[in-house]
Amino acid sequence: MSLQSQEDFIGMQEISQIVGSTLRLMQQYAQPGMSTLELDQYGRKLLEQQGARSAPKLAYRFPGWTCISLNDEVCHGIPSAKRLMKEGDLVNIDVSAERNGYWSDNGGSFVLGKDIHQHSDLVEASKRILAKAIDHIKAGVLIAEIGRLIETETKRAGYRVVKNLAGHGIGRRLHEEPREILCYYDPSIKTRFRKNSVVAIETFLSTKASMAHDKGDGWTLVAKDSFAVQHEHTIVVTDKQPIILTAANQIWN
Repeated sequence: MSLQSQEDFIGMQEISQIVGSTLRLMQQYAQPGMSTLELDQYGRKLLEQQGARSAPKLAYRFPGWTCISLNDEVCHGIPSAKRLMKEGDLVNIDVSAERNGYWSDNGGSFVLGKDIHQHSDLVEASKRILAKAIDHIKAGVLIAEIGRLIETETKRAGYRVVKNLAGHGIGRRLHEEPREILCYYDPSIKTRFRKNSVVAIETFLSTKASMAHDKGDGWTLVAKDSFAVQHEHTIVVTDKQPIILTAANQIWN
């Protein structure tokens, strides 16, 4: 969406603070031995307490309130009572929600408990690269150049971008124009970031895989023989530094 008024800005701020704080609190709540369903239900409680509705459930009838993906799962993991998180697991939580007609999206990966499998470098690379990409976004910048930056920095870190997943526009719906803000360089994309537009910028990094594949449940996408992470912020594009609406997310510390 393109912000048209102060009311739009406040509406986006409010829902973004809700998804950001929900993500932070879900990360803090997660414990080894807990099922992903229990973690998701905690997220549901947080969203409902603040008058927000799950975006994937509302828009796509997703079978969960949030997406919780583990280890080789890149995104869209279905919460399950049978899926127990373990010490050292690579956990991704993606929280998107709607309130008063405004939608926001926020995600982050982290190591649960002790880093016994040495995943922290991958997590930190994803966070660092997303922060650098956001820092380079302003009105007039080619969207393709942000893809080039993410791809270049990911290769430099020794990882691969997952090419069939991308960031997107957001605001009045979960997915708006631009439909794809890629994590790699595509010279055919000539569109530019517009002032006052709201976009969800994402990094999808993998240890080996360049593509994500359907796990077989119709939702979960996995990076075969790899570990994968995702980080995401919803931002407002300006003439200068972008405004990170989901800054309530402290998963970056």
